[in-house]
Amino acid sequence: MKLNSDSNFSGWWQAGKNAPVPGNQSIIEGIADINSPMFIVNKENQMAVAKDGIISFGNQNADMKSGYPLKAHIPCLHPKSFGEDQFKKNHNLRYAYIVGAMANGITSVQMVKAVGEAGMLGFFGAAGLSLDQVNQAIHELQNQPTPLPFGFNLIHSPNDPELEMNLVKLYLKQKIHLISASAYLDLTLPLVYYRVKGIHSDQHGNPICPNKIIAKVSRIEVARKFFSPPPEKYITRLLEKNLITEQEAALAKIIPMAQDLTAEADSGGHTDNRPALALLPTMLTLRDELSQIFHYQQPLNVGLAGGISTPNSAAAAFAMGAAYILTGSINQACVESGTSDVVRQMLAEAGQADVTMAPAADMFELGVKVQVLKRGTMFSLKAAKLYEFYRNYARYEKIPSKQRSILEKTFFRCSFNDEWEKTRTFFAANDPSQIFKAEQDSKHKMALVFRSYLGRASGWAIAGDQSRKIDYQIWCGPAMGAFNEWAKGSFLERPENRKTVIIALNLLYGAAVSTRAAWLRCQGINLPQGAGNFAPMPKMIIK
Repeated sequence: MKLNSDSNFSGWWQAGKNAPVPGNQSIIEGIADINSPMFIVNKENQMAVAKDGIISFGNQNADMKSGYPLKAHIPCLHPKSFGEDQFKKNHNLRYAYIVGAMANGITSVQMVKAVGEAGMLGFFGAAGLSLDQVNQAIHELQNQPTPLPFGFNLIHSPNDPELEMNLVKLYLKQKIHLISASAYLDLTLPLVYYRVKGIHSDQHGNPICPNKIIAKVSRIEVARKFFSPPPEKYITRLLEKNLITEQEAALAKIIPMAQDLTAEADSGGHTDNRPALALLPTMLTLRDELSQIFHYQQPLNVGLAGGISTPNSAAAAFAMGAAYILTGSINQACVESGTSDVVRQMLAEAGQADVTMAPAADMFELGVKVQVLKRGTMFSLKAAKLYEFYRNYARYEKIPSKQRSILEKTFFRCSFNDEWEKTRTFFAANDPSQIFKAEQDSKHKMALVFRSYLGRASGWAIAGDQSRKIDYQIWCGPAMGAFNEWAKGSFLERPENRKTVIIALNLLYGAAVSTRAAWLRCQGINLPQGAGNFAPMPKMIIK
């Protein structure tokens, strides 16, 4: 590629061990070599690339016999350099990369263990599981030969605050010191209890918080609550219940509910479908505002989730100032995920438009929705029909008989009464108060039965029940389709080759390549086609 003689002068390059190499291919390869600096010089009006040498700036009168005019330069960029150093230090991480919690153990012990061993952070998907199942996962992760970074999920349970409190008590008892708080519409007593319990001062009077929360939110008003100290009303109630001490209550006034917050853009599962380009800058501004107001000892961090599934999207997140990135949908398609092979194959075939919103099982009555896979399943349409019936009728018997017949034949595959008995058995073991309420309120009874179908739909997918394939509930965002487009033609196209750590390292390495290309563009270099692109590599050895 030729250079105009009047192009901007940056500085001067003097010879190193190797002479500059001209040509487009040298530029493409130079950008991709993230472990080496790259210097672009004007060698006889041609762009040429050097990887060593001495550069100086502003020396336009230098002796041209000893070197060449410097047009642009970029330093090495190791994937571990991305993100906020303090965040990585706080959580003992090599990479600013989180594998988010997917419910029902889809983010499995195996997956959390794999990413922890690679210097990343994984959250076990505890939502939807029994306390015994969660406890078993805790023991498996705590009893590793070498301590690993990991956390557990705590999902907002507005219909079952007792379950939320029991899970918090389990985490405190088992010394789980890091949770991912997701789907919260507001702060709750159990969440505040988890954060405040155990706070003490060091020898200098600084608060030490053993229990850390990484909140995942998409609304600014909710983020404000997480970046503020715990509400006084909850601290008072915890004191009245003798769950915390006076010292813990006093120290709670000078800490944020969450030191770290994930801005959740358009994602799988619970989501408000927020655009990342608008959401992250807003959250970063809020971080700065509240940091100035409360003068916290530790800096607040904002990461980004939703839509991150390619090197360019990962690079964009870090370029905008994300302290870390969090992935979700793409991990469900990995071999370590706690789902079925048939689901992994369905996800591997998904496009960006093959997702839609559907009523959520856990917040059905509130009208909250989750984003799910549309292709290959009728779940979203069926779930929407159930919510329509719930909105329009006071009791199941008021639904027109023809529609009731369809529900019992194709949804429940049994009578409503039989379905209620199954639902009743579940709540008898998990939350008996729901049964009493249902017996007093026919509309609530109908809601519980409908929620039962919605909840089991994810279980059918996880189990790979072929007889229920059309009913599968598979949480998925458009990131899955973008990943499949990037992986097309590579070894990652096949679901059996998708491993969580390999994908993560490819995204981070590719983000470094993309970022280096962007740095050159900012210096006025017109790059050849393909420069900055990165194709998946089966073996990622990052020194």
